[in-house]
Parts: sequence; C-alpha cells; structure tokens
Amino acid sequence: MPTKVFCRKYQKEMDGMLMPPFPGPKGQEIMNTVSQQAWQEWKAHQVRLINEKQLSMINPEHRKFIQQEMEKFLSNQEFEQAEGYVPEDKA
Repeated sequence: MPTKVFCRKYQKEMDGMLMPPFPGPKGQEIMNTVSQQAWQEWKAHQVRLINEKQLSMINPEHRKFIQQEMEKFLSNQEFEQAEGYVPEDKA
C-alpha cells in the first residue's frame, strides 16, 4: 500500500510511490515529495519530449535538459511542450 506524500506538483496529500524512481538522494527526494500520479504524468511527458525532440539519453546535454524539464514539470513551472501536442480532455 503506497504511503501518502504532500505532492509538490498538486500541492495536496496524495498516494506516494512504492520505491524511489532512481537511486541516490535525488530519487529519495522525489519519492518523498512527488505523488505516484505526478510521476506517471512526468514519465509520459518525458517520452513525448524525447521522441519529439529526438533526444539521446547517451548525450549529457540531452540528459541535463530532461532533468531540468523534470524539475520544472514537478514544481509547476513553465516547462517545454512537445510541438503539436494537444492534451487529452480530462472530462
């Protein structure tokens, strides 16, 4: 059963992740401050960015770009959108 975390993206208490999304202090920080829902949304957005912008995770500059966009996305700042992407209607 997931623990509850105060999600920095949605600014409310939500279900947290079962384990850190990656090793190290940053993974632990994300696990403690980001909801499972926000992380899943980020992962989907990350895939769109990688595909649209033809990024290679071998390239350090591309990895840095993705990390910066992750921080923006999870902190409710302006973040890069994939060109031509139209979000689903959540009705």
